[in-house]
Amino acid sequence: MKNNYFISIDGKQDFDPDDSLVSIETIGNYIKKGDLEYIIYKEYDEEDPKKCSTSILKIDGEKCVTHIKSGENRTKLVLENGKRHHCCYNTEFGCLMVGVFTDKITSNFSDEGGELKVNYYLDVNSNLTSVNEITVKIRRID
Repeated sequence: MKNNYFISIDGKQDFDPDDSLVSIETIGNYIKKGDLEYIIYKEYDEEDPKKCSTSILKIDGEKCVTHIKSGENRTKLVLENGKRHHCCYNTEFGCLMVGVFTDKITSNFSDEGGELKVNYYLDVNSNLTSVNEITVKIRRID
């Protein structure tokens, strides 16, 4: 499969009293199958570049985004607009069961590129831990 899209991902996590910003830039793929769209990319470990994981964003319009991450810390995070899900979020320390409530999804893609924005809340034991926003932009490069 040819990597033919530049992908930039910006994640913002607000939690009291600090904020956290994470940015990733990589090359990957955008595929449209029926009503579903997929963004597929690799993430490399900063400390050990030989370690990598594959991430798949499965996008169902503005209804639902599923983030599936393979590798050492496998994760499946379901972000469904207006709904709360429980998800097992794998970390290097083990699985953490979190509640995820998605407030808003906006999605606009074509073969040339586009943008996805998701706003969601994370909780542990029903206690709000953070308010999150992720923005994914893709641009065709070939």
